[in-house]
Amino acid sequence: MQESMAGSPEDDASLSVQKVTGSESSQAKKSQHAEEAIFYKNCRAAYLTVLKSSLENIKSKEQLSLVLQQAGRNPSQKTVNKYWTSQTTTLNFDDFCTILKKEKPATKTDLLEAFEKIDTDNTGYILHDELYKILTMRGEKMTRDEVSAIIKQADFNCRGKLDYHKFCDLYVATRERCCEAARERLEADGRWRQQQFGSQAETSSEGTPLPVSKPSPRISRKTDPKLPPTKGESRTPSRPSSAQSCKASVSTTLSMGPSSNRHTKLIEPDTMKEWPCAQSKGCFYLEEDGEIISHKYKLYLPQKSAVCITIKPLSIPQGEGKYCHWLSVDTALYILKENETQENLQLVSFTEQQNKEMLGWKGELGSGVYWLLPFTTGCRLKKAKTPITGEAKLVSRDEDGELALTKEFRAALLDIFETIDLDGNGLLSLEEYNFFELRTSGEKCDEEAWAVCKENFDMKRNELTRQGFMDLNLMEANDREGDPSDLWVTLLSLGYNKALEMTEACPFVIDISAEKCKPKIKPIYLEAGSWQLNRAICKSVVNKGEAKVMDSCENIIIYTYKGGRRITSVIGNKSENKVIIHVNNEKSKNCLSSRGLMVFAVEVAPKSMMVSQHVMPLNEQEEWIYNCVHSLLS
Repeated sequence: MQESMAGSPEDDASLSVQKVTGSESSQAKKSQHAEEAIFYKNCRAAYLTVLKSSLENIKSKEQLSLVLQQAGRNPSQKTVNKYWTSQTTTLNFDDFCTILKKEKPATKTDLLEAFEKIDTDNTGYILHDELYKILTMRGEKMTRDEVSAIIKQADFNCRGKLDYHKFCDLYVATRERCCEAARERLEADGRWRQQQFGSQAETSSEGTPLPVSKPSPRISRKTDPKLPPTKGESRTPSRPSSAQSCKASVSTTLSMGPSSNRHTKLIEPDTMKEWPCAQSKGCFYLEEDGEIISHKYKLYLPQKSAVCITIKPLSIPQGEGKYCHWLSVDTALYILKENETQENLQLVSFTEQQNKEMLGWKGELGSGVYWLLPFTTGCRLKKAKTPITGEAKLVSRDEDGELALTKEFRAALLDIFETIDLDGNGLLSLEEYNFFELRTSGEKCDEEAWAVCKENFDMKRNELTRQGFMDLNLMEANDREGDPSDLWVTLLSLGYNKALEMTEACPFVIDISAEKCKPKIKPIYLEAGSWQLNRAICKSVVNKGEAKVMDSCENIIIYTYKGGRRITSVIGNKSENKVIIHVNNEKSKNCLSSRGLMVFAVEVAPKSMMVSQHVMPLNEQEEWIYNCVHSLLS
């Protein structure tokens, strides 16, 4: 009996391998989390060296340059200008973290390689005169005073020459000392020690000001309905809020049935088929740092009318026969009324009526201009974790040695064409093509360049055809003599992986029908979630969700909205002080959080609201249980 139950050596070996593999995977995850924790700690250390609080915004180029220097970067004016444009008024802590992820510090190897290109004789020195000439006349020109400040450093200058090996050593050592000093200051301040923060890409660090109005009738405890107005630039207290020391928490539990049991709410009457309509496509794109950008739209209504607005993932014709990863991504649309200026947008409503993957809203809108802001929670549109082995072939050569696009690449390009043809007329206008160019190259094509395209590629009515788009990509391949590097840059920026699968983007389509007039929709921007969208999300949750006051701390309210496909929680902070809220989802089942963590913390500014998280089912065909505890962090 014992022999029959004993495992074979092979089984034991297999079990050992599984344990080792599991252990290695666990260690890798721990290592990744540790690296992220160190990164954010360094970010906070640098930020708090220049600013009083991580809730305070960077308000000038000079401040941006200072915090970058405190983080061990040595930003040039060009680098600063890249992130502080003519449209920039402030940058928050999350923006700063994003910049640091993109601007890696120069290593000693990088610096030596740059100097060695100048020192062609490999002497280890560069003449001061040569250094003046290079730094004041090439690239991002420095002033003579700036170069003199470098040369005056005796540690690495002698007899009219610069010892660039010593210079590199000093540069790296100085940078490390700067970062270490910032970390030591952070460690000395107990308020910031050992905090774990989840991603706050969904919202601004400043939060959304609380509306001065009566609380929701669903609030579970009596609260003061009269809130003083937001104090804009009020200083964050230098001491921790006394509220943080209380053992206060709110627990919310919701049981949700599988999606197959959900009732269809969005019913489109037959008469709607005769209503004038408008349509536009768009796309959610996932950035390298996990941020999501998308098209933003203006809706024009010439007169008051009943309106139906819907959004859903786009099913591309060329995608038939293969799995479209993006079809499971959640989409929604927030409708805001423009009053006098673009800055003054008022929330009208959002798409919450559901028909399978389509989300819609029906109601009456007055004449005027409305903004349509697409939104996805980020629960399903995430960075791919599975590495792709191998690389799809993009170009090949025929018998005559001529370059041609492969069948697989042509199919991907047709899918891309369908996605960027926003009005769906089978042609690309200059405006549509520029949305594509901004996404893939960061530059626009002007009228003169468009005229050159017209001379070389197939166009109709001054718009690029599918064949013209194919030929344009073939020309790019020919320009690089078959090197597909630039083609891959385009594909990766559009959400494709090396297997030519669109896994990090979600194309969508918006449909608008109006009973009494012809609606017009126009794409305006391609950008990350704006503060208007964040404010609209918070307001919608406050208006539609259930409110719970935190035990022992009546100034903290947790609002929870339950929709058919998602649950969203918002933290309202009515107090005069910043608070840090600990969020625990460990008892939830079959759930995905937009934060990507089961346990995290959120900072909420005084007199403001902030999205805590969005949650969706991991498997929509099964029941899911949302069990979340929000607690004040002591």
